[in-house]
Amino acid sequence: MADPADAPLLEVRGLVKRFGGRVVVDGIDADVRRGEAVFVIGPSGSGKSTFLRCLNLLERPDAGAIRFRGRDILARGADVDRYRRRVGMVFQHFNLFPHLTVLRNITLAPTLTGRLSRPEAEAKALALLERIGLADKRDAYPPQLSGGQKQRIAIVRALAMAPDAVLFDEPTSALDPEMVGEVLTLMKDLAAEGLTMVVVTHEIAFAREVADRILFIDHGRVAAEGPPATFFDAPANPRVRDFLAKVL
Repeated sequence: MADPADAPLLEVRGLVKRFGGRVVVDGIDADVRRGEAVFVIGPSGSGKSTFLRCLNLLERPDAGAIRFRGRDILARGADVDRYRRRVGMVFQHFNLFPHLTVLRNITLAPTLTGRLSRPEAEAKALALLERIGLADKRDAYPPQLSGGQKQRIAIVRALAMAPDAVLFDEPTSALDPEMVGEVLTLMKDLAAEGLTMVVVTHEIAFAREVADRILFIDHGRVAAEGPPATFFDAPANPRVRDFLAKVL
């Protein structure tokens, strides 16, 4: 059955995650709609990355619901592997397999899951590498690449699965400053093309330029949200005003 046109792709309700006795994500509600770029910002240690990792079940929430296309992926019997094939993840530290070539890093998941044959996966991977100007690195190994190249290839690896959405966990935080721009340019292009994205970032200027909506997380809760123009130019929440005064 097709999803209703106005239904969120992802719905999060009452999400809670604890580590020991400490509540890190404290009852978050959030929606992500198709084609939307949602940027998650806030102070360090506020629960942003944990929230994102919960969305991909890398951390199992202690309470709440996560619905993908209307189905609760936390329910007993939910097909988590199938969900992860539809919602990609890009990490801070790339997580490429160092013993595999760039081409094999990109084609591994589509072939192992049966989404594509090996020739189909390679053709798609080469087209994606051509797009980001790294086709000549197809036979290179990750240790031979710069940080910016590794992260762009990690993004391409996620795209090779033709996901419905991609989650980005501070994708530029491990990069040298001169390498940040090439990754942000690729992400900006993907957002312009309508890729559904949830991005945890400290790149505030980038969030202001690219986001459709900002979520501000503080102490594990969504303290404020809204379109960039409202969030940055006329914040009503004093905590947001204090945060922006320190980072802008």
